[in-house]
Amino acid sequence: QVQLEESGGGLVQPGGSLRLSCTASISIFRINAMGWYRQVPGNQRELVATITVGGTKNYADSVKDRFTISRDNAKSTVYLQMNSLKPEDTAVYYCYAKLVSRATLRSDDYWGHGTQVTVSS
Repeated sequence: QVQLEESGGGLVQPGGSLRLSCTASISIFRINAMGWYRQVPGNQRELVATITVGGTKNYADSVKDRFTISRDNAKSTVYLQMNSLKPEDTAVYYCYAKLVSRATLRSDDYWGHGTQVTVSS
């Protein structure tokens, strides 16, 4: 069974930095894309950043020039370096992967359980 394990959330002051990591477990045939979404209570989950297997990156306008997504294909891991954090970045951040599992050989979407990021003084 595929699992996405997130780490790196926490409390940080405005202007600070955090790095999120997400590793997909074994039983993977191919990862097509990975990324991060975020959600605050009462709002829809929104895209933060994604990266394809070929390295194409996509960012939400609100995080461009502050956040950087990267990926280690060998480790099936995606990272989100978040700099110049603002209070409005406070949310639960969810790891996302579009991948083909060995069990199904079908491309499906997978989600992590989420990690809280709080930006506050």
